[in-house]
Amino acid sequence: MGAYGKGYRGSSSRAAGSNRGNSPNRQSRKPVTKAATHRQPMLNTHRIAPFKYDMNEILSSSSMDPSMAASFLATVIAKASRISSKEAKDCAKAFLDEGNLTKDEYDRISRLLDRYSKYR
Repeated sequence: MGAYGKGYRGSSSRAAGSNRGNSPNRQSRKPVTKAATHRQPMLNTHRIAPFKYDMNEILSSSSMDPSMAASFLATVIAKASRISSKEAKDCAKAFLDEGNLTKDEYDRISRLLDRYSKYR
């Protein structure tokens, strides 16, 4: 037997699976199901660069302050890519109501959001 006593089983006995499933730290294998979420239009993350370019074209011709335009663009992108395009349109609508955007600019931004969105 060598230097080990009679009770030594070694690591090979554990690998054989003699104690499989009885370990208190072993997690049960339950199937993972998705929560019921509705698909909604969101900004296509693969097309953010062209979306930014087109939005900058709209915002550069608007009367909005450039520092406000940068934060507005970031807010619209964040809402459109994480929540939904509808939330981003609502955010743009708030800027329209405050007088920072014209109705024409709001319509162009809405069409742009529709064009660069996909359902996910």
